[in-house]
Amino acid sequence: MNSTELNKLFDEAFENAQLIPQSSVPIDMQLILYGLYKQATSNDSDRFFFRQDSQNIRGAFKLNAWMQVNHLSADDAKKQYIEIINKLMKERNL
Repeated sequence: MNSTELNKLFDEAFENAQLIPQSSVPIDMQLILYGLYKQATSNDSDRFFFRQDSQNIRGAFKLNAWMQVNHLSADDAKKQYIEIINKLMKERNL
């Protein structure tokens, strides 16, 4: 699959993700998807500018989710994101 095809599938998966009721996706899966999305779409240096607020536990969890997938290339993160979204769509008959 070339990068144009991958980007098209990734964009479609992102649009499809909006159709999945957030309440039907466990928090840990939401964090995994967040991390994969950030890894797929962000520059490595963006991680260092992530707003760090000791009072913001949600932000800390999001940063941790991103750091868990920082070993992946952007293309690998896109592929995993697509796979998970497609699985969630299928499970929910969407």
